[in-house]
Amino acid sequence: MKQRIAIYPGTFDPITKGHMDIIRRALSVCDKLIIAVADDIPKTPIFAADKRAEMVQTDLEHMGLGKQAVMAMPFSGLLVDFAKEQGATILIRGLRAVSDFEYEFQLANMNLRLSPDIQTVFLPASDTHQFLASSMVKEIARLGGDVSEFVSKNVAEELKTYYRD
Repeated sequence: MKQRIAIYPGTFDPITKGHMDIIRRALSVCDKLIIAVADDIPKTPIFAADKRAEMVQTDLEHMGLGKQAVMAMPFSGLLVDFAKEQGATILIRGLRAVSDFEYEFQLANMNLRLSPDIQTVFLPASDTHQFLASSMVKEIARLGGDVSEFVSKNVAEELKTYYRD
């Protein structure tokens, strides 16, 4: 039987407990999960792609997830091209609210047109994480607030260091 490889793409600037929840649940629909940290994006992230991938990998290791089952990698270019390079046939997308659905639905259909062999699986955010967005976490950290409820200790320290310097 062929290994089911999935890609969970995103900016992860920074990775939140909501992202980690999606990762945990995504592992039930695949054998291997690659967290694809987007490099060339229209957003202006505060951390470089390599640093974001490193933070994701640290959080994965703290969760006890082995590198064989799940790993973080930066990527650039078309997501479907990256997925093909990795042998992935599943894209994982998290949905926080109805407002996410329209954009994600269009994106899924465009990816399906570009690569009919790659399917998108939507996972709704859990009720404890529906409100959580990286942009909000960054704003709280920028203003000196405590973000430990929303991100790992590792990420909270990285944000504190970033905004302190």
